[in-house]
Amino acid sequence: MHRSRFHLKLIPLAVLGIWNSGPAMAEDASTETREGLQVVSPVVVTATRAAQRSFDLPVAIDVVSKENIQDGQAQMTLSESLIRVPGITAQNRTQMAQDPQISTRGFGARSAFGVRGVRVYVDGIPLTYPDGSGQPGSVDLGAMQGIEVMRGPFSALYGNSSGGVVQLLTENAPSGHELSAGVLFGSYNTRRENARAAGTADGLEYLINYSNYSSDGYRDHSRNKKEQGTAKFRFNLNEDTKLTTLINWFDQEADDPLGLTLGETRADRKQAAPSALRADTRVSRSQTQVGFNLEHNINANNSINLISYVGNRRNEQYLSISQLNGNGRASSIEREFWGTDLRWNNKGELLNRPYNISFGITYGKMNDDRLDIVAVNGIKTGALNRDEENIATNSDKYLQAQWSVLENVDLHFGARRTKVRLEVDDHLGSNNGSVTYEKTTPVGGMVWKVTPTWNIYTNYGKGFETPTFAEAAYATVTPTVTGPNLNLKPSESRNFEIGTKAFVGSNTVANLTLFNIRTDDEIVVQQNINNNVTYMNASKTKRNGIELSIDSKFANNIAVFGSYTLLRAKFDDTYSYPVTRFGSTVINTVQSGNYIPGTYRSQIYGEVAWKHQASGFNTAFEARHNSKVYTDDQNSESARSYTLFNIRAGFQQKLQNWRFSEYVRVENIFDKDYIGSIRVNDGNSRFYEPAAGRNWLLGLNATYIF
Repeated sequence: MHRSRFHLKLIPLAVLGIWNSGPAMAEDASTETREGLQVVSPVVVTATRAAQRSFDLPVAIDVVSKENIQDGQAQMTLSESLIRVPGITAQNRTQMAQDPQISTRGFGARSAFGVRGVRVYVDGIPLTYPDGSGQPGSVDLGAMQGIEVMRGPFSALYGNSSGGVVQLLTENAPSGHELSAGVLFGSYNTRRENARAAGTADGLEYLINYSNYSSDGYRDHSRNKKEQGTAKFRFNLNEDTKLTTLINWFDQEADDPLGLTLGETRADRKQAAPSALRADTRVSRSQTQVGFNLEHNINANNSINLISYVGNRRNEQYLSISQLNGNGRASSIEREFWGTDLRWNNKGELLNRPYNISFGITYGKMNDDRLDIVAVNGIKTGALNRDEENIATNSDKYLQAQWSVLENVDLHFGARRTKVRLEVDDHLGSNNGSVTYEKTTPVGGMVWKVTPTWNIYTNYGKGFETPTFAEAAYATVTPTVTGPNLNLKPSESRNFEIGTKAFVGSNTVANLTLFNIRTDDEIVVQQNINNNVTYMNASKTKRNGIELSIDSKFANNIAVFGSYTLLRAKFDDTYSYPVTRFGSTVINTVQSGNYIPGTYRSQIYGEVAWKHQASGFNTAFEARHNSKVYTDDQNSESARSYTLFNIRAGFQQKLQNWRFSEYVRVENIFDKDYIGSIRVNDGNSRFYEPAAGRNWLLGLNATYIF
């Protein structure tokens, strides 16, 4: 029976394969063709830290373009853009009290707060802290040129991460000067205003973007508001030296409706959990980060790159600890963080064949002042549960190289030595302690360029993922009687990947990847009761899967894009563990073969877009399908599969020095009831966060060029 279901999941693959089986391969993918039908491979920097065509790299890497980030989007969460990338799960929680759930190949699916198992960067500057946690809610999507998403073994070269790397690239300044402003309206009293200035003058490139967003939210008790800004300055000091300064800032407040039981979801999808209303669960957060990127060419073959950053973050979250009354707690963090990355790059020839090599050292530190205060009905009482200082540091060394050993064969290899230290200084008692994790993660890969339009690649590497401070915060779900859990082990994985990339004719590019991942000591949620979350190490897990993407351009400005992911993420060993339930301790047993909760066995995204150049009109029809997803390790409950359809349309006009654009977007046009995300292993069975029904956005923008 399992075998039959697996074969059914391959049907979409077969359909997509038949769709593109007709055209023969072109002789040269870079040849210009009529009517602008040419598709090209995007240039990426994440895989090798140097600009290269993604087509020529032995990694699964995709790029989300500016138009797919901004056109017809609220530009508030990465889930808007990443849903089109194969191998990535980016769930919209339909509330902004937590960051979106982002996972790659199942890594990070356990996350209750922020992002785990996936490293996030903006222009090479980390948004992931030394402990491996990340909060991409600080990203200003209105200032982004593109997003590069890398999966697989080579992600290990970025450090304490097993799953992948998401790198956001800020827009470059135009050659002249621009001033622009816009406004967006939408369902649930959603509104966003934005303003922007950009340009180039006397060797200085600048970009300043600001937005102000507010919404009542789809569910009860999910009102939110967010202000954010980005400033980017590039100083061209001379022909060989450039200095880029990037400043990100945001301030946010959001109510948290919490999760619902299955029965509550069926009765009223929009309701908040009763305990959310009693305890007034909510969050207030802000962050400022400043980063510097100095690039200097020493000579034709050598260059250095120095990245440094510093920032602070404040987060205060009101949580419920009782389903029966307004008892809760206020958990606050005052964080200071900084880090640096120094890299030397060299290129030349070895045995008359070209090579590139990079060697780097990194250091990062975060210092959290953490308080946990008793709160009743959303008001602090002054009684402390926790008063401590959390310090995390990482010090890494890495080497990455590429050698074109033959005319049509490239070798890629590298290694990273990672050292992470977590330290807890308890100001209330004796729950002090520290733990250090160290690991070397080697990777290697090869590309065989069969023809100018067809590449085959393979790679293998080891991954390493330490517990974050949020995961090591509590040994039990009763915060008043527990200290940190510093006995968690890091998870270690072995990753194998094989894939092919091909230009099909002159109008289509297709990517296919197969992967196998084995993990020991995977970090999983032990229990989640009213946002008190504890973690533990599972024994063994395995992940097998397929990722496919096809991008085609046809006559009359018609474009078609499709992506498909098949993932079988399972526990590979039976194990048992104790949990607290209704005041008593019981033993949960996880059977070998159970699916890892929060992972979707299949995901499909499809889009048909059309532009009418003469009128400036554009439109696109989107379809998205997710299979069912299990909510806990025992696979006792699941959220049903769903299929959604969205549509967007817009106009653009030019009038002398002015550019105008208008757009409209309708999401979930058939008003499908579905679960947007789940809370893994929730002890009160409040697994479900319902997503919005039919909703709309309407936006207007104006730009003046001078």
